[in-house]
Amino acid sequence: MEQDRLDQQIELVQHRLNALCIDSPVLASVRETLAQLTQTIARLEDRSQHYQDLFEFAPDAYIVTNAQGQILTVNQAAARLLDRSPDDLIQQPFHHLLTDASRQQWSEMLSAFEQGALTQTQEVCLLHHPEPIYVLLSGSAQRQADRLIQLRWLLHDIRDRKLVEQQLRQRVEQGELIGQIARRIRLSLNPQEILSSAVAEVRQFLQTDRVVVYRIAANGSAAIVAESVNAAWPSVLGTAIDPDRMAQRIAFYKSRGFAAIDDAEQIALPPEVQSLVQQHQIKAAMVTPILQDDKLLGLICAHVCAAPRQWKVDEANLLQQLADQIAIAIAQSEKYQQAQQLNADLEQKVRRRTEEVERALNFESMLKRITDRVRDSLDEGQILDAAVRELTLVLELSGCNAALYDLDQGISTICYDYTNSIPTYQGRVAQMDRFPEIYSQLKDGLYFQFCSLLPNPVRGQVAMLACPIFVDPASSQGMDQAVLGDLWLINHKDYEFNDDEIRLVQQVANQCAIAIRQARLFQASQAQVKELEKLNRLKDDFLSTVSHELRTPISNVKMAIHMLKNTPDETRRQRYLQILEAESTREAELINDLLDLQRLEVAAGPVTLETLALQRWLLALIEPFKTRISHRQQRLQVNCPANLQPMTCDFGMLQRILAELLNNACKYTASDHEILLTVWQEEGFTVFQLQNQAEIPAAELPHIFKKFYRIPDADPWKQGGTGLGLALVQKFVDRLQGEIQVESAQGWTTFTVRLLTQFQERQ
Repeated sequence: MEQDRLDQQIELVQHRLNALCIDSPVLASVRETLAQLTQTIARLEDRSQHYQDLFEFAPDAYIVTNAQGQILTVNQAAARLLDRSPDDLIQQPFHHLLTDASRQQWSEMLSAFEQGALTQTQEVCLLHHPEPIYVLLSGSAQRQADRLIQLRWLLHDIRDRKLVEQQLRQRVEQGELIGQIARRIRLSLNPQEILSSAVAEVRQFLQTDRVVVYRIAANGSAAIVAESVNAAWPSVLGTAIDPDRMAQRIAFYKSRGFAAIDDAEQIALPPEVQSLVQQHQIKAAMVTPILQDDKLLGLICAHVCAAPRQWKVDEANLLQQLADQIAIAIAQSEKYQQAQQLNADLEQKVRRRTEEVERALNFESMLKRITDRVRDSLDEGQILDAAVRELTLVLELSGCNAALYDLDQGISTICYDYTNSIPTYQGRVAQMDRFPEIYSQLKDGLYFQFCSLLPNPVRGQVAMLACPIFVDPASSQGMDQAVLGDLWLINHKDYEFNDDEIRLVQQVANQCAIAIRQARLFQASQAQVKELEKLNRLKDDFLSTVSHELRTPISNVKMAIHMLKNTPDETRRQRYLQILEAESTREAELINDLLDLQRLEVAAGPVTLETLALQRWLLALIEPFKTRISHRQQRLQVNCPANLQPMTCDFGMLQRILAELLNNACKYTASDHEILLTVWQEEGFTVFQLQNQAEIPAAELPHIFKKFYRIPDADPWKQGGTGLGLALVQKFVDRLQGEIQVESAQGWTTFTVRLLTQFQERQ
């Protein structure tokens, strides 16, 4: 357009010069210059057209943009490359033609041109359907007065190069994959591990939905033994094909080898293959046999489930190479297994030659260990437990147990048990008279072995050896019975205990009998020693605890007698006589309480049972307390329903319990406060609950049942006491097989005594 405007201006100048009709050298020179200029312009137009033709019809794609990257012009090659018309491309931003990944490269190239770069080259990816186009983008800058005016771009199609690179890369990766699998085969002798890793790597490399390996058995059946599958598709691992369906396929793969299905819906397949394709949702598949010396070991299959797929030669080659490597792995594994079997046979022969010697040494060592335990320990439980454990482990039994007899009750109790593969029977009690055929022999000191005809519901059918644990009746001093128990050895039903094993068990049983006799004699002597120590300790405790308590009243009595001798005043003499009487009474009560407490600690003592109606008995019990309660202006409330069941109990002990609790309630309750006594019955128990308005500090509650313990500063009436009352109460409650609890909170203290409504002495 600028060229046309220049031509018009030159033509206008010539026209005006001609109009002047002036003939002068200057004008002639101007006309000549204009003529030369016109010729130059014509040559430039020819050259411009030439370059335009070169640009337009060049084999490579060219695009011209402004400095901002907006397309100004494109040639036909660029339009063909982009599959768009030039008019569609002009005025569009160049980066709209690029994929997202390449736009960053484009931005970097523009930045470089803005900073003064003359040329830039990058590999970029153009948007194109169905696949993007890789091009080598070369740009050059056109500047005027150091200002960027235009950018010229050459787009060289490098798809063929990329394809070659991709093929080379795939071949390298394929070689690496096969090499990696080969290395794994050399390093591993586990075929399953090799197959699992191989199918996973091949599926990833081929980008398929599933890769499986069929292993063909000797009978012609096939089963999938390894699989790698996309999570979106079902697993077929373990799928089996019977020999009849596999017969024709085996012949096919032996003769033709490789098979590929690009579209399962567009090809006629044998019925057995068609059903498998539908079952596994296969759209395309590739199958390669695993052959070893013309023997079909299996098949390796690649499945595509999402859509049909056209398989490539390289992919088929990869699967074939993988099949060859798997065949090597299987052959290597089989040879290794054969070698292992030969080694195992040789080792078995060696073991058989040395087994008897080792067994004899084990028997001797075990017997020595048990003998050492008998010598070093007096704990029969430890020895018997070690015996059953040693027998089980050394004889390799299913289990072994030791039972102890109680001939008076006619029972056998399994006290010690050690098992390897059968349920434990520890704690099981058997009545001997129910199994006379067993225990009559054991009581006579005889062993026997048998296998039950009917399976045991827990153990099933097993072989058993029973051996008695007994001492010689002539030397069983200190023992109540000659037969102490038995040893039972259990093994599988086809096992037979040999003479050496029976002899060993008898020796172990003898050691167990010695251990039991020693332990029981030791226990008897220890029990006597402990009883003597207990009696001596009780005597010392009694003397140490009562010495101070007995001394105090006696000191007061002596002081009162002394004052009586030296005081002529009758009033004071009466006062001293009262002190003398009170301290004497206190001394007597203290002695009685101490004797009762000591008697209850040493022995349980007899219980005198009576059956009485509680309401009438309780009213008689509280009668002596009414005067004291009234004098101290306290309030006593008794709640004892008339319909309570009569109670069978030692009412002497019960009276001591309730009287002491009432006495404490009166002692620690201030004036104008309440005392509540409530009685009820529940589930075979009678409950007595005594509450009074006084609170015991929480720190004192754990100590109130101790002997001679008194709560500091808690007696508002200064009544005093021996400090043995609650200790006696607890002993009486224990003797009556009951329980006592105390709580103190919110200004109230509650004692709850729970006793049997119908007392029965424990056997």
